[in-house]
Amino acid sequence: MEKIAFLGLGHMGEPMARQLLAAGHPLTVWNRTPAKADALVAEGAVAAATPADAVREADVVITMLAGPEAVREVAGAVLPALRPGAHWVEMSTVGPDTVKELAGRLPDGVTLVDAPVMGSTDKAAAGQLGILAGGEAAGVEHVLAHFGPVTRTGALGTGAALKLVVNTAVIGGVALIAEAMKLADALGLDEDTAKEALAAGPLGGAVARAFATGVHFGSDLAVKDIALATEAAQLPAMRAVLGHFEAAAADPDVVHEDIARAVTHIRARRDT
Repeated sequence: MEKIAFLGLGHMGEPMARQLLAAGHPLTVWNRTPAKADALVAEGAVAAATPADAVREADVVITMLAGPEAVREVAGAVLPALRPGAHWVEMSTVGPDTVKELAGRLPDGVTLVDAPVMGSTDKAAAGQLGILAGGEAAGVEHVLAHFGPVTRTGALGTGAALKLVVNTAVIGGVALIAEAMKLADALGLDEDTAKEALAAGPLGGAVARAFATGVHFGSDLAVKDIALATEAAQLPAMRAVLGHFEAAAADPDVVHEDIARAVTHIRARRDT
């Protein structure tokens, strides 16, 4: 089986890496905070001291990092160490411009695939993420399938582009539900009654995500994703949403918590 290097063991990366171990792949892992690799090492993974050490013998390299800057920093160490024939699968949410930038820096013989995911930590742990794969993904599609169903999106960068579209809809929907509940609060409506009415309507999925538990997508990551989207197109409504999540991310008690916590923050804001 392919030797795989997995870089980035955060809330999503760790359970995804565990799917590869369960499938029997020889797995080398790296994380900026080394202790986060301990559980996977106990299950059979090998921890690398540096990103370059992790990828030198890998057939497939997977990065699942916080955003464009983290990916660029790791790329500086990884690119010289990638061997000819390797596939680099970039699964972070970074937008298509970053993917194109990385493609321009590839060594000869290395294939880049952009394959961000749909779903949160619960889906990652169950191997039920949705994978949006752009570029020449045929050589790694069987590996990506360990994480969940794979949708081929087209040319390199289209997976990253579609992920921005999906996240824009999700984050915008959550903010809209937060404002609807803020209106319900102002009008003195019973909270459960308002939730049930919204859940029965066309935004039922957004209601479920706005009040979800047992999942994780931090407000700081939501800010990053909305900023990428609003840089790519004129999106006035999403600029207002960005303001909501920037305010939530400025609160140290909310910044790294799931966006469901931001719903409470939005409902309580008095400056809008």
